Amino acid sequence: MNRVRRATVITHRRPDEIATALTELRKAAAEAGVELCFDEEETRKHELDNGAGLALHAPVGCKADLCVVLGGDGTILQALRTYIGTGTPVFAVNFGEVGFLATVEPEEGGDAFRRALAGNFETMELPAIVVDGRAEAGWSAINDVSFHRKPGLRVADLSYAVSDEEVGRVRCDGIVVSTPAGSTGYNLANGGPVMAWGVEGYAVSFIAPHSLTARGLVVAPQDTLSVSNRSREEPIDVTVDGRPIYELGPGESLRMMFRDGLGTLAQIPGASFYHRLRQKFGRLAS
Repeated sequence: MNRVRRATVITHRRPDEIATALTELRKAAAEAGVELCFDEEETRKHELDNGAGLALHAPVGCKADLCVVLGGDGTILQALRTYIGTGTPVFAVNFGEVGFLATVEPEEGGDAFRRALAGNFETMELPAIVVDGRAEAGWSAINDVSFHRKPGLRVADLSYAVSDEEVGRVRCDGIVVSTPAGSTGYNLANGGPVMAWGVEGYAVSFIAPHSLTARGLVVAPQDTLSVSNRSREEPIDVTVDGRPIYELGPGESLRMMFRDGLGTLAQIPGASFYHRLRQKFGRLAS
C-alpha cells in the first residue's frame, strides 16, 4: 500500500459513541500529515469547523487513498458501496454489534489509526452481485440481494432460474442471494451455506419456505441468476444490502450477475476468514 495522503471518514449514526475515537483519528492524521475528508452529513453530524488537515463538506465518495469507517457492518457496507469499483480500501474500526467486515476492534485505539494511515494493512478484493446489469453503487450488493413479500400481503410466489433454465419455484416469505462476504449474514440466518472469502460464486437461500424440498444453492460465478415474481397480483420488495431499491411487479423478473473485485477491504496481515468467523460468532455465542 502506498503512503496515504488523503482519507475520507464515514461514521455510524451515534456520534457520541465515537467522539473519543474521532479525536484519536484526527490526532493520528495530523501527526502523519494526512488530510481527512468529511462530506456534508459527516461535517454536520460531528459539528466540525474548518481546521488544519480537514476538508469539510466534501462530495460523497470524493477521491481518496483510504476510507476510514467508525461503525458496524451496515456502515462498512455503505463505505464499500460508496467506493465500489474504485480500488479505495475500506479500513473499519468496529463500533457495531458483530462487525464481521471490520478490520480492528475499538480497544486498539490510536494504534489502529496510525497503522491505517501508514498503509500497514493488506487488501482483499470483494465480489459483488450486480442487479439488472447496473454496476453503480445502489444496484450492486456487497452482501446480498433479497426479495421479500410485502407486509400484510400473501406469501410470495417466486421462481428462480440459472442461465435462463428454471431451477425451482417456491412459495415463501422471500429469497436471499448472497456473496461469500454476505453468506454469514441474512443467508446464514436462513440456514444457507456459509462460503469462505475467496470462493467464487453466490448462494441462494429461502426465507420461511412453504416447502419440504427448498434447499440452498450455490451458483457458479459465470452463470446469471434470475428471480421472477410468479404472483398474478402481489408485488415484491427488492433490497440491496438491506436498502430498498425496487418493487418487482407481478410477472416481472430481475437478473443478477456475479462480478469479482468491485469492493476493497483492508485486513490485518495474516488475518484469515476462519479466524474472523470463530472470533465474531464464537464471541457472540459465549
